[in-house]
Amino acid sequence: MTSLTRRHALALAAASSTLPHFAIAQSDTRPTITVAVQKVANTNTLNQLREQSNVGERTSGIVTERLIDLDWLNGAKPRPGLASEWRRIDDSTVELSLRPGVICHNGQEFTAEDVAFSFSAEAMFGETTPDAMGRIMPDTGRRIIGVGSKALPPEIPPVARRMFPSLARVDVIDKYTVRFINATPDVTLEGRIAATGAEVFSRKGYQDAASWLDFARKPVGTGPYKVREFNPDNSLILDAHDAYWGGRPPIKTLRFVEVPEVSSRINGLLSGEYQFACDIPPDQIASVESHAGFEIVGGSIYNIRITDFDQTNPILANPKVRMAFAHAIDRKAIIDSLWAGRTTVPKGLQFEYYGDMLINDWTAPEYDPAKSKALLKEAGYKGDVIPYRLLNNYYTNQVATSQVLVEMWNQVGLNVEIGMVENWTQIRDRSHVRGVRDWSAGSAFSDPVGCIVSQFGPNGSAQSALEYKNDELNKLCVDIQTSTDRPARKKMFRRILEIAEREDPAYTVLHQNGAFTAKRRDIAWKAYPSFVMDFRASNWG
Repeated sequence: MTSLTRRHALALAAASSTLPHFAIAQSDTRPTITVAVQKVANTNTLNQLREQSNVGERTSGIVTERLIDLDWLNGAKPRPGLASEWRRIDDSTVELSLRPGVICHNGQEFTAEDVAFSFSAEAMFGETTPDAMGRIMPDTGRRIIGVGSKALPPEIPPVARRMFPSLARVDVIDKYTVRFINATPDVTLEGRIAATGAEVFSRKGYQDAASWLDFARKPVGTGPYKVREFNPDNSLILDAHDAYWGGRPPIKTLRFVEVPEVSSRINGLLSGEYQFACDIPPDQIASVESHAGFEIVGGSIYNIRITDFDQTNPILANPKVRMAFAHAIDRKAIIDSLWAGRTTVPKGLQFEYYGDMLINDWTAPEYDPAKSKALLKEAGYKGDVIPYRLLNNYYTNQVATSQVLVEMWNQVGLNVEIGMVENWTQIRDRSHVRGVRDWSAGSAFSDPVGCIVSQFGPNGSAQSALEYKNDELNKLCVDIQTSTDRPARKKMFRRILEIAEREDPAYTVLHQNGAFTAKRRDIAWKAYPSFVMDFRASNWG
């Protein structure tokens, strides 16, 4: 055996100091976390403009991020995201400074060029151009930018213009500075930049993808987790993006698996198959928490459950019939019986975080069966069937709530029949007579245009589906988006509520939505008042 002299030992030590550190790196001990969800995605993509749903919002911000983030635990106030700061240049322009050194999932640095491309005609808007009032007219014959497999799906530009009705362009000032320039004044532009659907991504990642669909299923973003595998209607598997600008992600692999049945989600949690189980009905909370190692987190969120009316239905064309629906609902009874009192009746379709724009003295329609019966008599309603299209518990307690609603409506003389369907395409199918349907509405940001205007205004999803139209409301929606007079905007909002909820109802509110998540008690993780699930290091114990 050869002896090791002190000189040899020192020489070896000196040589070893030049070895690369990864050669002696320790193994990755971060956990794999599995989240059982009712549904992974409504569409076959992860594109937030196409998805536009509660289930899509769940993973918003952890794969692709926004320039301005929201602090959900502090009143959803705006905070720096990929932009470290922003400032107003004038009523139509916002300038943002980007964080330097942000690395995309493909290893490329994120720069102003990526932002400009994310909001380009090619990637978002197509050849849609707003008129002087910020409106997209239905008869402009718009074409879609792109050819072959890279062409935008036709549903993307209308949603983009709903979010940014008068965005003219995004200018690159330098590598880390961009300007959003509107065609009209817009006091809500910062809010729009912070909204779900305004996620930004790698230009090179988009251009390298074989097709739009390939990129939409595996977007190259900047978030703490990157897509390994996405199987629509089955699962989404994400891996840690260790170069993440916000710090090393605490989870090695994050799995979202589709488990439609509540009992299966709960049993899988208790057996250790899952570490989180989403969309737990309130009546199951005590059962979960009877097991010492588990707890329920969450509660009321920034989302409101509503019943939506199809104005084109010959019976519902009469606004008195729609108001009869609204006054026949005992909202408190629904909250007490199905939600264990864990949520509330909202002040119409608006949210507390609207601040000065909140109409404080507004209320949901009062429960008054006698008034409903009188309205139906005045409308000359003869008891004809009104269809009610329904998904199977897409929303928590959806079927149970709908059964209660139908009974309440029947008691005042409304002949409502439930028709169960499988997806949202069938809900909106115009080949059959449409009547009422379930829906929910969140506010993309802390201003009325982030909810009631984007959902029911001239570019909104209800009017796009040809369910509703009101000329005065449409003019007000355009005016409130372009006015910089805040007291005047508040008066406009009140008038919009008067039309949409009382005079010519587009919907009626039911209750504030709730989101309850079951999890292992030893995992220090906070639920937000939103469907968003944050698995960054800042929200992981």
